[in-house]
Amino acid sequence: MKKYDIIALGEILIDFIPDGFDADGDSRFIRKAGGAPFNCLAAAAKAGLSTAFIGKVGDDIHGRFLLNTVKDAGVDTSGIIIDAEHNTTLAFVELDENGDRDFSFYRSSGADRFIETKDIAPEMIKNSAVFHFGSLSLTDEPARSATDYAVKLAKDCGCIITYDPNYRAPLWQDEKSAVEQMGRLIGYVDICKMSVEEIKMITGEQNLEKAVEIITGKGVSIALVTDGPNGAYAFFGGESVHIPAYEVEVADTTGAGDIFTGTFISSLLKSGKKISELAFADVEEFTRKAVYISSLSTQRHGALASIKEIII
Repeated sequence: MKKYDIIALGEILIDFIPDGFDADGDSRFIRKAGGAPFNCLAAAAKAGLSTAFIGKVGDDIHGRFLLNTVKDAGVDTSGIIIDAEHNTTLAFVELDENGDRDFSFYRSSGADRFIETKDIAPEMIKNSAVFHFGSLSLTDEPARSATDYAVKLAKDCGCIITYDPNYRAPLWQDEKSAVEQMGRLIGYVDICKMSVEEIKMITGEQNLEKAVEIITGKGVSIALVTDGPNGAYAFFGGESVHIPAYEVEVADTTGAGDIFTGTFISSLLKSGKKISELAFADVEEFTRKAVYISSLSTQRHGALASIKEIII
């Protein structure tokens, strides 16, 4: 029996979410905990799983806020390093009329970029059933090498490896380097969750089915492809299904994809089955629940707040 169900490595940051205007007409923003790997863990913790996060925050008011928020979400903080030299990463979010987002990042000296291999406790990864990571820890060194180390260690330890590329154009030097880095570790991955745009960009293939064939040809067992308001696709064992999104009044889509991933992984682990033991009907059921929960999550602002009243 392993201590953790899921461990995630990567960015944890502050999302400043718009909250209308003050009396002078200036925009107001609300501070929310964010970062795709953490949002994924928070959903899994809400589902009752044992989770832990590996990452870095600044020794500042935002870093302390994040530590407290992680604890309150039921996620183990023992793998989070407080960095006295770098500030906590910030992201300001702008929403359009559909709740879709545009980001401005303050990350050039963000603490999450500076996690090092020596900061990672091998025993934490060895004691987890699932290891989850995203692509933002691959944008720069030393986080890139730390991520490589953690992914390869997780593979050697027999963890199920889950991956969400989560492309954010402003954080990459250019699209070419993003595609190279985002696709580099796919051969280690068991479950890959991508948006339609991400899988087409990474594979260079505009036909979705052919793009999935490229991903699964690298060894991915389950490919999950989200398509915003259109729902999501699941591909497993040569079969596929499309699950439409549930109709809700959308306020904010921030974290919806991460909540989708966390819900899917939680359903898999709760089933008690190995990936090799799954029937396609299982994958379809897990995907349907993930679409349902992530759809509900868009009704409130902020990833954590959006799942507070949801039973996962």
